[in-house]
Amino acid sequence: MKLTDEEEAGASLAKLAKRLKIAKIVRSYNPKSGIFMIEQRHGRDCIFLGEDRRCTIYERRPEVCRQFPKIGPRPGFCPASKTKSNDL
Repeated sequence: MKLTDEEEAGASLAKLAKRLKIAKIVRSYNPKSGIFMIEQRHGRDCIFLGEDRRCTIYERRPEVCRQFPKIGPRPGFCPASKTKSNDL
């Protein structure tokens, strides 16, 4: 599944965010930080989390996922471990 291409992302992140919100892939976009929040299922699971609790798009995951939990709403907190890690 390909969500965008370099041309669309380079043209306008705000327009891309709007399209992805309508498609229910993105929950929000912060233009100041440039961070997209991926839509979540009931229970706050990422929409790309499989039944086995593993990422279904791991090789193609967005940068915000690659940086989690270093960045995000609660830096250092990983809900899978229920602890805060300061050595990330």
